[in-house]
Amino acid sequence: MLIGHAFEEGVLHLSLPGDLALTSRSAADLEAQALALAHRPRLVRVQLSTADPSPASLSVLSRVRRFCENVRIPLTVVGPVRAAAAPLRE
Repeated sequence: MLIGHAFEEGVLHLSLPGDLALTSRSAADLEAQALALAHRPRLVRVQLSTADPSPASLSVLSRVRRFCENVRIPLTVVGPVRAAAAPLRE
């Protein structure tokens, strides 16, 4: 699989690699669509793995957004997870 995924409480969590190659774009899009059709989630949540995703990753995101609109599944997109900063000591 090109994309990571999990299904919890009706939410399909997809993780797009930030360095997805153009040659893998269609396969990643088809994986996302197949997962959405198989799970029939109430929401799709896409996690970008980097603050500067590749053009292919952005293309897949756009295709997933269009697919979700067509099948009327809400979509949310979140940026990369950052490690929590250590609390400042005085």
